[in-house]
Amino acid sequence: MGNTYSSLKSVFLNLIKENKENNSFIPLLLVLVTIPLSYAFNNIAMGLFFVVTVVSFRKAHFKIESVLIWPILLYLLMALSYLWSIDKENTLSALSKEIPLLLIPVGFLLLKDFTKVQKEKIIACFSYSMVVLAMYFVIKAVIRYLLFGDIRAFFYHGDNDNDFGLVPKLLNAIHVSVFVSVAFFYFFTKPVKAKADWLFSLFLFGFVLLLSSKNIILVLILLVLIHVFFFSKLSHQLRLRNLIVFGLIVGLIFSFGRIKNRFQQEFQTNSDKSLSANVVEGASPEVHYVSLKEAWSNESFTPNDYFPGTAFRVYQFRIFIELFKENEVFFTGFGLNASYPKIEEKAKQHNLYLGDDGQDGYQTKNFHNQYVQNFAELGILGFVLLLVMLIININKAYKSKDFVHFAFAILMISLFLTESFLWRQRGVVFFTIMYCLFNSGVVTNNSKAE
Repeated sequence: MGNTYSSLKSVFLNLIKENKENNSFIPLLLVLVTIPLSYAFNNIAMGLFFVVTVVSFRKAHFKIESVLIWPILLYLLMALSYLWSIDKENTLSALSKEIPLLLIPVGFLLLKDFTKVQKEKIIACFSYSMVVLAMYFVIKAVIRYLLFGDIRAFFYHGDNDNDFGLVPKLLNAIHVSVFVSVAFFYFFTKPVKAKADWLFSLFLFGFVLLLSSKNIILVLILLVLIHVFFFSKLSHQLRLRNLIVFGLIVGLIFSFGRIKNRFQQEFQTNSDKSLSANVVEGASPEVHYVSLKEAWSNESFTPNDYFPGTAFRVYQFRIFIELFKENEVFFTGFGLNASYPKIEEKAKQHNLYLGDDGQDGYQTKNFHNQYVQNFAELGILGFVLLLVMLIININKAYKSKDFVHFAFAILMISLFLTESFLWRQRGVVFFTIMYCLFNSGVVTNNSKAE
């Protein structure tokens, strides 16, 4: 007990010391660690961060960094879209949710640059907070299982009717998977690991598996292999041999009958499984599972047709193309958060399930693809601004040799294919902070040469 108290005291004093060096250190850290908590806590932390950066501003701190201008430009375009929005009420309400795209980069423009050590400590504190969060939800799941005997307590998130699931639906298992994955790579890529680092790495990896986001799991495994083959200390000696062995293993796995059939079903036939999370839960056994081909080509569906996650995203991309052919919005889009009326029109046109008895229908869902979402609502310029930020992010990650930054960049590129991550408050806060932290000021460098 005495050692624990001493350790906590040491951590607290260290944070106070860093905050004396840079008054924005603790406020920014609070914004980051409160992302999974109630929106109220995160909003308060965001306000505190912005106020502190303004009050502590010194002319010598101010600098113009192009990497920080891009998210600001994206927000300004969102605000400008109100002028042509087809749903001005939705656009206006969404602007407050997207305000981190403006406040966080402006804060970084005003604050004193974080040192490399300070940035690493912020990532470290965030990672430890994710360990605590994961422990909380695992303990909660164990207690629920002992009380109710419901195995759902260990997986994914609950649905609209109940809170069963490893995390609440409002928190979203896919989003938590991203947060935890970044924390996992902090521990996994440490050059020198203590036993606790190995333990936390294993625990967070297992937690991501329980969250059951196939897309994130596949990317996580891919990134682990990339680190082992190309970034670890033994990578140069073992790279060729490992690549050969890995290629043989992957070939054998995907040649194995049942596994091969599962992936063929994903892309060729009707299947109740999907690489992407389903957007409407609770399909009965009698429903017809829509294939990718049907999602792309069928002119009409029935309320008995059920879209697995990947099939629904194919359908959404299809109607995005249809909408752009039918409406002259290539340069402007429909306006921020204003695509819903058009999505609903298409759902009725194609006779999709529209919901009943408190169950949401497909017409209430956004595009579940950040690239498409930006293009549909903000036009070609909104799409280009998003691509510019992602290119800057991956380019600086590659140059810095910081694998946590690299993992964040790849996770975002992949996640944006299946989720409109920036159209959710936790998503936009997380992306904007990490983007600004990794790419602005002093860029971290964890290269082996160093």
